[in-house]
Amino acid sequence: MAKKIIVHLGLVLLASVLFACSFPNLLFENGVPLLAWIAYIPVLALVSRNDILSCAGWGAIYGYAAYGLYNYWLSVFHPLAGVIVGGVYLVYMAVLFILLKLADLYFPKRAYLVQWLIWLAYEYLRTTGFLAYSYGITGYSQWRIIPLIQIAGITGVWGVSALVLFPSFWLAQAVKGSKLRGIGGAVVSFFKKEKISALIWAAALAAALIYGVTTQKDFSSYPKARLALIQHNTDPWLPSKAPTAWQTMEEYRRDLAILKRLSDEALADEPDMVVWPETAFVPRIYWHETYRDDQMSWMLVKELLDYLSGKDTPFLIGNDDARREPAKNPNPLENFRIDYNAALLFEKGKITATYRKLHLVPFTEYFPYKKQLPFIYRILEKADTHFWEKGNEATVFAGPGFTFSVPICFEDTFGYLSRNFVRAGADVLINLSNDAWSKSLPAQNQHLSMAVFRAVENYRPMVRSTASGQTCAIDPRGQVTAMALPFAEAWINTVIPLVKGETTYTRYGDYLALAFTIAASVLLPFGIISGKMRKR
Repeated sequence: MAKKIIVHLGLVLLASVLFACSFPNLLFENGVPLLAWIAYIPVLALVSRNDILSCAGWGAIYGYAAYGLYNYWLSVFHPLAGVIVGGVYLVYMAVLFILLKLADLYFPKRAYLVQWLIWLAYEYLRTTGFLAYSYGITGYSQWRIIPLIQIAGITGVWGVSALVLFPSFWLAQAVKGSKLRGIGGAVVSFFKKEKISALIWAAALAAALIYGVTTQKDFSSYPKARLALIQHNTDPWLPSKAPTAWQTMEEYRRDLAILKRLSDEALADEPDMVVWPETAFVPRIYWHETYRDDQMSWMLVKELLDYLSGKDTPFLIGNDDARREPAKNPNPLENFRIDYNAALLFEKGKITATYRKLHLVPFTEYFPYKKQLPFIYRILEKADTHFWEKGNEATVFAGPGFTFSVPICFEDTFGYLSRNFVRAGADVLINLSNDAWSKSLPAQNQHLSMAVFRAVENYRPMVRSTASGQTCAIDPRGQVTAMALPFAEAWINTVIPLVKGETTYTRYGDYLALAFTIAASVLLPFGIISGKMRKR
């Protein structure tokens, strides 16, 4: 019994390390994408070796361990973040292992195909709803394999995940029950029985690579936009923790001085627009200009507006767009204030357009179940959670010679949002982020790895202006063409191509992920019912 537990713990550890190392991590800053192609073999070995109840237990351990290694930086984001995410994936994996075990029991010959579909359905479903979270989708591990990821323009990230996941499931079935010395023979024997699926996968992989190589374009003849991306290398959260309001304001003033200096340096190259990161300037610009209930904050806002009014170049700035909205906040003690995480376009010191973040981070940016789960809401309030109000429009800004939309921070991890922006008319995607709080290069690269797919899926350039990294430009093929040094004060002037037209993904969205989900939802119950009927 003890030996069995040790073996299973070893499989959990191996599976967790393979998963975490497939993505950017502490040992390999860009991740090791080849590991993702075999990362789930130990998982499936665990499933095959255990009964349903034990599978739930091992799944829970794997979920917590894998995401603990992969998202180790989350506890820095918020005291509850690491616990919440770990707890969510503990439950998810417990359920997923049960479903994988049921497929193993009721599809003895081709369990691997049903299990593969179940995993693909799980990857899609966990990016939907209140708990939506895209970190750890298998396809994202391939973000630097440019020829392979071009199929995302047809299938979204889900086509890449399907190709990468298949070898783990096929090989796990092939070696199931084999001893170490007999693995080679078991694979050969299994190939003779299941060569059709293996050959279809090989053909699909070859087709994807050929497509990726043959569709590469030279953008030199395309119209261009020039954007100055500012990285001030300060964490906007820190000043609020200063002992006094005066010290807080002085920290904000210091940050503004850095932003102005870097912008002035970048403006020497005459860009079309200057871009500052998410909440780079913290005092609420519209609120303090309009209501002026805090003199120190208003004076700093005025300093910013005076600076912007002297510039002919538009500025895109991340800020808390606070408004008085009694219908949403009837509390007079709070001045009826509602806060939106927003991107503001300034022209000659005036706000000419605004985008308010649509997809907020669950628990740490919003919690819509205050009435149903008041005890959780109270815990979040005591943990100093800052709640935002959701926006209601996929804004497309009219820039100087081009149109653009602004997924804010977490939003560029979801394909549907960028797709909606492009369908609404955006020529360029501009991401404003603050990952400075993580103090982690792997965290910043994990975020970047998903942004790459938004460019490929919609065949649009994306630029990112971040507090400390990764500030960069990504061309429509997903190639990073310019990058600021992380954790340093920096600016980069990028020249990006302006591309028109729609991809298959832009037109039809997550159709492939839905097909996988429907197939898994039909096949597994059908197999269970058929199996029980045969036993009777």
